Amino acid sequence: MKPRMRAWLVNGALVACTALVLFPLFWMLSVSFMQPGEANNLPPPMLPLHPTLSNYRELFAQAGMGRYFANSLIISTSITLLSLACNTLAGYAFAKLRFAGREKMFGVLIGALVIPAQVAMLPLFLLLKYAGLINSYWAVILPAMASVFGIFLVRQYARGIPGELLEAARMDGAGELRIFIQVVLPLMKPILVTLAVFTFLVAWNDFMWPLIALTGQQHYTLPVGLASLSREHVQDSGLMMAGAVVTVIPVLTLFLALQRYYLRGLLLGSLKG
Repeated sequence: MKPRMRAWLVNGALVACTALVLFPLFWMLSVSFMQPGEANNLPPPMLPLHPTLSNYRELFAQAGMGRYFANSLIISTSITLLSLACNTLAGYAFAKLRFAGREKMFGVLIGALVIPAQVAMLPLFLLLKYAGLINSYWAVILPAMASVFGIFLVRQYARGIPGELLEAARMDGAGELRIFIQVVLPLMKPILVTLAVFTFLVAWNDFMWPLIALTGQQHYTLPVGLASLSREHVQDSGLMMAGAVVTVIPVLTLFLALQRYYLRGLLLGSLKG
């Protein structure tokens, strides 16, 4: 087969796969602008015959989606900031600081990755219940303050920081905190952006744990609120798709805006590790 023909076939296959992946998103956006009941026609129209914003108006005026959006933003931002602080400190310590039991402790953390998250949900729920934190933002924020994956990612990247640079700073009289803030953090900017984007996306899209820990509707996040909305408006496809668009657009925009830094951090982390 000629190279040019092979290139056409490969590009054609990539375009077909891309269209297949993007079609559900296109359909979701299209239905969100349709009139009530229009999406239930057979065959369903690909585009709205008479585009309307009524689904979005009802979503924020009556369905409480504005509250759910604010809850998701508060929880996801808090998790991202606290997780960055905890994971960065722990990852740097495991990579560059010497202390007793460092390797064994890190091995235990890595071993925890094989334990399904669902196994820990019951004891975690009971602990938070005894602490009186159930049905509060802290019930979702505290368990996500640190993650084994985040610590591992920062550690692998921090191992590539030259030890001579840190020793030179120590010889100049800099303390460990000053070295971390003024020397280490600027060098770890790519991996910090990567970790921030990844953490925010996971926190924003999380459904299972907020469903368990947030028992009051006033604390619902967007995924939980959208699920409760589906029970009340199961036949209203336009309203449901509008809720899905509101849930997806912020994280999709964030990922596309920071995609270059996100991928660079992942690649640099794997190379340095």
